[in-house]
Amino acid sequence: MQTVRVIGALLGAYLLGSIPVGLLIVRLVRGRDIRYWFSGRTGGTNVMRMAGFWSGFFTTVTDVAKGFFAVWFSHTLTVGSEWVKIAAGLLAILGHNYSIFLIQRKEGKLQFHGGAGGATTVGASMALWLPSALIISPIALILLFSVGYASMATMSIAMTAALIFLWRAITGVGPWAYFVFGVLAEGLLLWALRPNIRRLIRGEERIVGWRARRDRRSRSP
Repeated sequence: MQTVRVIGALLGAYLLGSIPVGLLIVRLVRGRDIRYWFSGRTGGTNVMRMAGFWSGFFTTVTDVAKGFFAVWFSHTLTVGSEWVKIAAGLLAILGHNYSIFLIQRKEGKLQFHGGAGGATTVGASMALWLPSALIISPIALILLFSVGYASMATMSIAMTAALIFLWRAITGVGPWAYFVFGVLAEGLLLWALRPNIRRLIRGEERIVGWRARRDRRSRSP
């Protein structure tokens, strides 16, 4: 029975992460398929570009909730195995980035679509240790609106989570499994952000925040 619960919790975590909230919101608000616009991702940043601030905000909050409840449900169903919880968090991120509901066949190959996993990582980290969001979110927002690269802000999320969980493990107040979660989550984010990393290296990455506003002002007559 416990094995069935574990399998159910992990499958449920992936399916919960796979729900393409951003795509549904953009279709409702703008009548468009977000997969064919800008970055093609279904996360809050791309939704904000397509459908405005509040649509992007709601998408982000919902994506955070997906990660949180994936871990929370796994804890409830399996009576709290730490490794099951981190597996559920990772599968929620995987589902968000490669949604089973957004499979397309292109040039004879199956392609998955989704986001980059940043918000879902925040949610999973919150479920592992609730105060982590009070550290992760401000750092990501500072990077987003000052440095101006959404991809760098996203990469910082799992990295910050890993450092938080490493410190807690070293000081004996948290399990080492959570640090493993942070490291593997960072791997998932980096893999999803490969195109952005290449653009960062070439100096071609899209900017947001005050830098984007400054550039628009400088180009205006």
